[in-house]
Amino acid sequence: MDEGNHSVVLEFVFLGLSTSREIQLLLFLFSCVYYMASLMGNLLIVLTVTSDPRLQSPMYLLLANLSIIDLMFCSSTALKMIYDLLRECKTISFGSFVAHIFFIHAVRSPEMVLLIAMAFDRYVAICKPLHYLTIMTLRKCILFLVASWIIGLIHSETQLAFVVDLSFCGPNDLDSFFCDLPWFIKLACTYTSTLGFMVTGFISVASFFILIISYTFILVTIQKKSLGSRSKALSTLSAHVTVVVLFFGPLIFFYVWPFPASHLDKFLAVFDAVLTPFLSLVIYAFRNKEMKVAMRRLCSQLVK
Repeated sequence: MDEGNHSVVLEFVFLGLSTSREIQLLLFLFSCVYYMASLMGNLLIVLTVTSDPRLQSPMYLLLANLSIIDLMFCSSTALKMIYDLLRECKTISFGSFVAHIFFIHAVRSPEMVLLIAMAFDRYVAICKPLHYLTIMTLRKCILFLVASWIIGLIHSETQLAFVVDLSFCGPNDLDSFFCDLPWFIKLACTYTSTLGFMVTGFISVASFFILIISYTFILVTIQKKSLGSRSKALSTLSAHVTVVVLFFGPLIFFYVWPFPASHLDKFLAVFDAVLTPFLSLVIYAFRNKEMKVAMRRLCSQLVK
């Protein structure tokens, strides 16, 4: 075995969410309902944006890509949880565990960049409305999308570079239901909380503060507008801020909070994997009048 990696652990065992069959069945039904709702809703958003020429604007293109990311993330985490709820032995090989971590972070990192891009889009729309079409061009929107995926891949590779050579000498029990870096690092013989923050926390905290600063600038600008414009802008802004809090809240708790609590970790993990994609869908799409009209139009066309 390579001297740089003294791992003797060949597989990991998920302890899951509960040992009670009744609770497992309840979680199974709960997860299936919300996963199917997220799946169908996000697919509907993508189909609506791509098929309706009225929605070919930067805001909706970014929203469609956010839906694609949510689809990929919840399909890799919620489906794993649903599958494991039906299994007695919840094991995963070392290589599959690392590959799953890479995939999750390669998907979630672009979402951080997209949320920043959407904040910039709203900043331009609210603070510089007369220059919106010249600043937020289709080309710039595509650059945002390409950059988000490139940054996501680089971020994921960088994170794994920190931890892939850690030593794992046992135990191999994970008090979780899906693969992620905090639990992976905790099982390493050389685990330190500083490493956990350095690898997984910095980009989350930095992105969160960038977004907070952006929305603060928008809020200051809104105060100078008329009452009618202020009401509409505040409604849009509240939706975006809610999604940001739903997304970054669990991440910051997982990666930065120095006092881990198993039950709270599990609750937030379920919330992040199952509920956040569904709530983001409801907040972004179904509160948007133009999107709702376009969805009804698409559904009526499909029925015909």
